[in-house]
Amino acid sequence: MPTEFLFLGVAIVVVLFIVILLFKLVWRVAEPNEALIISGLAARTKNEFADSLGFKIVTGKGTAVLPGFQTARRLRLDSRAANLQVSCVTQQGIPVQVRGVVIYKVGDDFVSIANAARRFLDQQDSMNDAIHELFTGHLRSIIGNLTVEDLILNRERLTSETRSSAADEMSKLGLVVDSMQIQEIDDETGYILNLGKPHAAKVAAAARIAEAQRDQEATEAEQVAAAKKAAAIRESQIQQSGYQAEVDQAAAKARQAGPLSDATARQEVVVQETKAAELEAQLAEQRLQSQVRKPADAKAYETVTLSQAERDARIAQAEAEARETELRAAAQASQVKQAAAAEAESVRLRGEAEAAATRATGLSEAEASKARGLAEAEAAKAKGLAEAEAIRARSEALAENQEAVIAQQLAENWPQIVEAGSKAFGNVDHMVVLNGAQGIEEMLAKALTLGGTGLGLARSLLAGGNGLGIGANGTEPVTGNGAEPVTKNVIDAAS
Repeated sequence: MPTEFLFLGVAIVVVLFIVILLFKLVWRVAEPNEALIISGLAARTKNEFADSLGFKIVTGKGTAVLPGFQTARRLRLDSRAANLQVSCVTQQGIPVQVRGVVIYKVGDDFVSIANAARRFLDQQDSMNDAIHELFTGHLRSIIGNLTVEDLILNRERLTSETRSSAADEMSKLGLVVDSMQIQEIDDETGYILNLGKPHAAKVAAAARIAEAQRDQEATEAEQVAAAKKAAAIRESQIQQSGYQAEVDQAAAKARQAGPLSDATARQEVVVQETKAAELEAQLAEQRLQSQVRKPADAKAYETVTLSQAERDARIAQAEAEARETELRAAAQASQVKQAAAAEAESVRLRGEAEAAATRATGLSEAEASKARGLAEAEAAKAKGLAEAEAIRARSEALAENQEAVIAQQLAENWPQIVEAGSKAFGNVDHMVVLNGAQGIEEMLAKALTLGGTGLGLARSLLAGGNGLGIGANGTEPVTGNGAEPVTKNVIDAAS
């Protein structure tokens, strides 16, 4: 019994192994980048193209292939690259050489796979040659209608037109273009190189101009720096010269101190010796003349030499002081010059401000004078019109009521009339009144009645008529409508 189970188990294992082996031999699986092309007995694709296809296409799955009755071959669906190198002539007749690359593959649909399988199933390695020849022809045709400038500036147009013109033929071959790139365009005549030379020359000229400008700016900066450096050196040398002058002056003073002290000491010695010599000369002038004269001459020579040294020292000191005075005067002159320039600028600004103020004041005064003139003219005009109106009114009043006008005129001028009548008493030195106070009253009453007499005279003159008349003074005519001459004559007659 155990032996039977053992044989049964072994038989089952053998059967399973045979089944697996047979399955491996029959079953085919298509990889993601390939398609299985199965031909033979009952090899038909179950789709709309089943009637037109004499083989079965399997992608992305497995299928059983009957050995001896069916054959399964693989068609690669991955991308391929074909290098292009085309020699052609442009529209301008310029020969060019174009290099590019085309990336293509077999289409994923059954129609493209079937078309590619019929043409390249056993010649898949020759696809690149076919693509090269296909695109070479189209590139020559398209480049023949373009200029070199179009090829350089618009490569996208070249690639798009090439892909469009080859699309139908690629569809018939079952292929699709993933990408097409024009890598390089060369010409043997140097036309492309010459096209770039004007722009390159322009860029080079701009670069040279920019470089020259930078050099000029650098040179200007260097010159400015050199000028500042020279100015700093000059200022330093001036300060050093001033310091050196002070040092020299101090040294001269120090050098003069020793000789001056020695000269002073020797001078005292000479004075004492001279006094002694004088005393000795007084005591024995004749006996010691020769002995005293020689020492005196020697001392005199020594004194002259010391005096000359002292003079030289004073000259050196004076020169140092003159140099210091000159430097101080130059500094003061510079300060005065700067102050004068500042004062001149201030005066100019104040002059401009005062001129502007004067101009504005003149304009305002001119406007005010103009306004005052206009106002005075209007006032004079109004006054003249008023006086004319007053004269006309008096004339009308005189014509209508002569007595009232004359009375008014006499009343207005009565103080002058009385004053004129009283002048007769002004020339009397001594007057005797016989009848006392009554006589004075009568005399004054007679003086006052002169006005009444004048009023009667004026009334009689006016009553004479409306014709022409002679005034009381015999000079002015009297008119019937005029008031002023009559009044004036009446006043004169009354006076």
